[in-house]
Amino acid sequence: LKVKFRRMCDKSMIEKRYMHLTEEILKENKNMCEYMAPSLDSRQDMVVTEVPKLGKEAAQKAIKEWGQAKSKVTHVIVCTTSGVDMPGADYQLTKLLGLRPSVKRFMMYQQGCFAGGTVLRMAKDLAENNRGARVLVVCSEITAICFRGPSETHLDSMVGQALFGDGAGALIVGADPDLSIEKPIFELVWTSQTILPDSEGAIDGHLREVGLTFHLLKDVPGLISKNIEKSLTEAFSPLGISDWNSLFWVAHRGGPRILDQVESKLGLKEEKLRATRQVLN
Repeated sequence: LKVKFRRMCDKSMIEKRYMHLTEEILKENKNMCEYMAPSLDSRQDMVVTEVPKLGKEAAQKAIKEWGQAKSKVTHVIVCTTSGVDMPGADYQLTKLLGLRPSVKRFMMYQQGCFAGGTVLRMAKDLAENNRGARVLVVCSEITAICFRGPSETHLDSMVGQALFGDGAGALIVGADPDLSIEKPIFELVWTSQTILPDSEGAIDGHLREVGLTFHLLKDVPGLISKNIEKSLTEAFSPLGISDWNSLFWVAHRGGPRILDQVESKLGLKEEKLRATRQVLN
């Protein structure tokens, strides 16, 4: 299994990952090193505390870059697949940041890989339909919820262990910016969501006594690459754009095989996914 896992790690092209877990933590929580040993309580104790803390670090950087007082934040959207609690990570993050008690909060759990796109879509809707709204969006993940030992019969779990790490991202979304203070970087013109044909069961996550289990089918890259042009056409044909190499690409870095197949399917130049590959590494 070590040889197989090393091969997976080499193929992932990931040079460095960051994790809250340490050898000391794992020695104190040996059940987390088994494949199917009860360990949810220990995992929950970690992520419920650490997810808001990690999110705070990203949020503070976003607010500083925005240049406005944090009291101007009107809405907060927090998303994580790492643990579930009540009050949620949105409440804890609001307290950690010292935001107004009346800030409008939205907590989204268990969104998986499309969390980033989902919260951006939601933030766009809020900003456009609430005059003066400034939406703080925070995604924060601690892989302690899904870290586990290997299994000879469930190699798909090892793929997740090779790809996933801890991290957080945050940004401010608003409409009608005050250009004397705010310096928008990107404009959200169009958002959408779709269910790909024959994709049921391609990526599953289940919260159990053993933590969050992930199951990945081998054909996930094929499912995405086979259907991506239809989504691109829907998004860009109203703008008269059909040359995919004319776009600036920020693709979800779900692994090198997905990027390779998308690049091949669309005939993208190598530099188009360079930023995504850099983040993946």
